[in-house]
Amino acid sequence: MNKLAHSLKEAIIDSGLSDGMTISFHHHLRNGDFVLNMVMDEIASLGIKHLTVNASSLFDIHAPLAEHIKNGVVAKIQTDYMSAALGKFISDGGMEVPVEFRTHGGRPRDIEKGITPIDVAFIAAPASDCSGNCSGKLGKSACGSLGYAIPDAMNARYVVVITDSLMQYPLIDWSISEVYVDRVVAVESIGDPKGIVSGTTKITRDPVGLSMAMDAVEVIRASGLLKEGFSFQTGAGGASLAAAKFLKDVMLKERIHGSFGLGGITGYIVDMLNEGCFESLMDVQCFDLKAVESIRTNPRHREISATHYASHDAKSATVDSLDVVILGATQIDTKFNVNVHTNSDGYIMGGSGGHSDTAAGAKLAMIIAPLSRARLPIVTDKVTCVSTPGSTIDVLVTQKGIAVNPKRKELKQRLVDAKLNVMEIEELKELAERISGVPQQTEHGERVVADIIYRDGTIIDRIYEAKAR
Repeated sequence: MNKLAHSLKEAIIDSGLSDGMTISFHHHLRNGDFVLNMVMDEIASLGIKHLTVNASSLFDIHAPLAEHIKNGVVAKIQTDYMSAALGKFISDGGMEVPVEFRTHGGRPRDIEKGITPIDVAFIAAPASDCSGNCSGKLGKSACGSLGYAIPDAMNARYVVVITDSLMQYPLIDWSISEVYVDRVVAVESIGDPKGIVSGTTKITRDPVGLSMAMDAVEVIRASGLLKEGFSFQTGAGGASLAAAKFLKDVMLKERIHGSFGLGGITGYIVDMLNEGCFESLMDVQCFDLKAVESIRTNPRHREISATHYASHDAKSATVDSLDVVILGATQIDTKFNVNVHTNSDGYIMGGSGGHSDTAAGAKLAMIIAPLSRARLPIVTDKVTCVSTPGSTIDVLVTQKGIAVNPKRKELKQRLVDAKLNVMEIEELKELAERISGVPQQTEHGERVVADIIYRDGTIIDRIYEAKAR
């Protein structure tokens, strides 16, 4: 069946989209995405108003959404992450209705439960056939896994696939099957490859970052979790990549064969797979070209949906089998609560993504962060915003010392026995303040601009209108 629409406008009209409905987007094209802005401009030209935009993440390239909020096309935003360009607009009170922040596992949970139903899902697909079998592994805009788009496609009332590489039917190695797709639109370009994936993601050369990465690996070794069947997730930041590289060296030297690597996959994790550190990779998102090539060619590199990755209400999710996760933080307080939503002034510049999900699921959830950023201590009495509750965080690694959550007494003793530089988190806070000074308390307005919704659907914090220092 040929589902090709003559234009994006025709597909939107055919979807029955009207005022007050909900549309969705995924973020696998990241800061190279053309699709969200393209769709929103077409919707605006049709005069449709008061929409809810449910996007798995929003990047600086999506800053034009602010104009659609101002002109009434967009009334509400639901997302897992929001970068600083749009975040500042929201933090300054640019939207009447608070943004709803979810986690990468909470978002599919609420879509599937009907809490956040989707009327029309717009799926940016680097490759598709005329019936909507589509993939992120092929085409000029290849991004790898389409894991965050899969729940949208499976649950939306109407699904529009937008592609810039139309393939002969049937496209066999699909990420999303034609059975979920109503319309296919071919366009000249769905995104800029330079913003979609990087050629290489790079290990930090900063001595501080390298020191923290080495300490993180020593914490993993001392924990007792680094053994046959070990599973691991880390991010794409420089220090996290360094930790992955050092961990690989240890696993090869000690001939430890792990079970799986998880999450957003980089070339360094691909190297660990290829050199025998892991049996498989479970991939919800590819971060670089090496990861895209791997998921295209290696059957042990598996694409998984966001539900399979991290949903709290799935019968099981991969995060529930995770041994160790390395995470970042904007702030962490003395109760180990972590903020990754705002900067120290309270301006939105991030989001939980899979932070809360992996912290809850992993046997060891570790934060790597320098003791201060921009001359401000990272450890504080109380974070500006609770993104991930301290009950799920086990260890903080800084360049000056390692703090262990008091609830992990056995782990703390293991680290002490390994002669690591273990300190109380209050000591790290005092040390940071001696070096950088005591920061002024962040002030905010009375108006709520965003709700932080935990992976189980409960609101764990709120972000208020910012007041610049």
